[in-house]
Amino acid sequence: MKPPVFTGTCTALITPFRSTGAIDYTAFAKQIDRQLEAGIDALCVCGTTGESAALSAEEHVKLVDHCVDYVAGRCKVLAGSGSNDTVASLYLCQHAEESGADALLLVTPYYNKTTQTGLIHHYEYLADRTELPVILYNVPSRTGLSFTAETYRILSQHPRINGTKEASGDFSLLAETIAYCGDELNVWSGNDDQTLPMLALGAKGLISVTSNLLPAPMAELTHSYFRGEAEQAKELQMAYLPLMKALFAQVNPIPIKAAMEELGLDSGCLRRPLWTMDPKPRKALRETLHAFALLP
Repeated sequence: MKPPVFTGTCTALITPFRSTGAIDYTAFAKQIDRQLEAGIDALCVCGTTGESAALSAEEHVKLVDHCVDYVAGRCKVLAGSGSNDTVASLYLCQHAEESGADALLLVTPYYNKTTQTGLIHHYEYLADRTELPVILYNVPSRTGLSFTAETYRILSQHPRINGTKEASGDFSLLAETIAYCGDELNVWSGNDDQTLPMLALGAKGLISVTSNLLPAPMAELTHSYFRGEAEQAKELQMAYLPLMKALFAQVNPIPIKAAMEELGLDSGCLRRPLWTMDPKPRKALRETLHAFALLP
C-alpha cells in the first residue's frame, strides 16, 4: 500500500506574469497566501494552469524554488516536471528534489508522443533517478496520448510511482485502473466537474483549476466527502458545475485568469501564444460570476 502524497484538494496554481513578460513573484505569493488561508491541502506549481509550457528552464526552476521556500512546509508542494524530452524532464525532476518539493507531477510526453512501452521506459527512467514520489498525469486532450490500464498496472509496481492525476474523462479506464492497481496507485481527479464520481470510485482527491478562484468551497468538496458527508459533497459538486463549465469555455488557463481579474485578484497577464479571453465567452463568464454573487 502506498500512502497518498496528499488527500483532499490541491490547487494547480496560475503563474502571474507582468506586462513585460516577467513572472510577478509578489502576486504569486499573494495567491499562495489565499490558498493556505482557505485550508487547501496541496499546491501544484508549474503545471498546465501555470503555463509551464511557456516557461524557460531557468524560469521553471526559479518558480519551483520560490514556491517551496514561500510555502515553507505549510502544505504539500507538487512540482510539475514533465516534458516530451525525457532528459529535460530529468533535469526538472532533480531540481525539484533539490528544492525540497514533496512530489513530482509528470505529464505524458506530448507532440512526439510514444508507445505504451515507451511510456513505461520513460517513467521508470525518471522514477529510478529521484527519491521523490511521482504522480503521473494523464490528459490526452492536450498530449494526444493516454495511459492504458495495463500500463498503469505495470508502473504502479515501481515503489516511487505514487499515483496519477486522471484528466482523461474516461471512467471505464478509471474503474479498470483502480481494479488492476488497488492501493498501489493513488488516483486524483484532474477535472473539477468529475470530482465526486471519481471520489466514489476511490480517488484520493482533486487537483483543481477552480480552486484558484474559490479555494474554500473546492477544499470543502473533498473534505466533506472524506468526513462521510457524501450528500454535502454532492450539493457542492452540483452547485458549482456552472462555474466549472464557464472556467473551461476556452483553453485553460485563459478563463481562470479572466475570472480572477474580474474579482480583482492579481492574476497577471497571459503569456503568448495564449491571449485574452474572447468577448462573447468573457461576457458569459461575467454573467456566471454575477449569478454566484461573486461580482457586485
